[in-house]
Amino acid sequence: MRNLFLFPVFLLVALLCLTSCDDDNITTPAEPPIRTSADLSAALTKIQSNADAPGFGVSVVKDDVLLYQQSFGMADIDANRPYTNQTIQPIGSISKTFVAAAVVKAIEQGYFTLDTDINDVLPLPIINPKRPDDIIRVRHLVTHTSGLLDEEDTYTQAYHILPGEDTSSPGAQLLQGALGIEQRATLPLEDFLADYYLPEGGLYSPDNFANTAPGTTWSYSNIATSLMAYLVEIATETSFEQYVTENILTPLAMEQSGYQVAPFAPGQLAQLYWDPGTPLPRYANESYPDGSLLTSNEQLAAFLTDMMRGARGESGILFNPSGYQMLFSALLPPGMVPTDLGENQGIFWFHSGNIIRHDGSDPGTTCNLEFRTDGTAGYLLLTNMDASTSDHAAAYFDLAQRVDDAVSEFLAAN
Repeated sequence: MRNLFLFPVFLLVALLCLTSCDDDNITTPAEPPIRTSADLSAALTKIQSNADAPGFGVSVVKDDVLLYQQSFGMADIDANRPYTNQTIQPIGSISKTFVAAAVVKAIEQGYFTLDTDINDVLPLPIINPKRPDDIIRVRHLVTHTSGLLDEEDTYTQAYHILPGEDTSSPGAQLLQGALGIEQRATLPLEDFLADYYLPEGGLYSPDNFANTAPGTTWSYSNIATSLMAYLVEIATETSFEQYVTENILTPLAMEQSGYQVAPFAPGQLAQLYWDPGTPLPRYANESYPDGSLLTSNEQLAAFLTDMMRGARGESGILFNPSGYQMLFSALLPPGMVPTDLGENQGIFWFHSGNIIRHDGSDPGTTCNLEFRTDGTAGYLLLTNMDASTSDHAAAYFDLAQRVDDAVSEFLAAN
């Protein structure tokens, strides 16, 4: 279970390269044919009824048209509450793409560049004790090449059950027993980062750092992503949450999205599940920028649509066209990213064939978002199911593959 906190679900869905990216290469045609929205709804209803996913939402975009948006199953099984396009849930590491957008916006506003030494911005220096003279730059943080590592057991400690949640439920007992996730109040991001990266911190360890020069070795890092978010916060003198709200969410009319559970009514939120019989308590993560954005099928589709327009050079909503180009441009030498994840990486976004993508997984939530590099077609999948064990991962992979096949056939016909 812990490994999926540290790494996205890419390894499970690396082959789900939006098979519709090549309309002539549909590997598993559905029966009956999927040509219309009604056909796709029928296929996805059947998929949900045969899956371990309590509920899920799917949006399909082609050019500027939202071709399809529908949700299936249950947001809350015990409450008999259906999963709808407005159901709000965390999206795991897809949240990193919002850090990416914040980075580009701050660069466009002149606060720093990709080549800025992070210690020229941060209030206290971050020093790799194994390579104390090395300079870590912004481009290293946004491509997972900084040499700042996620120490597995330590990162898990950033997760905590929210105050007021019932800790006697089977789901709460599972989180506490399997991972030692305690119930407590959330600490500020800056306190967690200081505890992890500064020598006097209680979570500090040489294991938090690699003995490699920045820019030379790739290692996926959640905490380094949140350090990048904190750098945006320091540079702009605005809390990261507020900065994202003002510069990303509001311009895209994503008013029902954010990083805190508290503003949402319980009836708006998806119940997250370990399995369909085991709901999980509400939890949070000190390293919230890397994986804790809450949004809906409806709202995330607006983000997907703008990213696709930006990839085509046709959007100016969030940044100038050059900003979108910066966001998606490959930043690493060939061969640095693990081959099962893709060929290269932009600012947090992964390049896999002719697909730009990111997915996310946390306890009780597993999601995928991807689009063609030319920005002509894309889709997203949000679920309130878990992929934190091999059995759960296999179940999610089966669901995601079936959804991908159905979406592929639908796009080929439209």
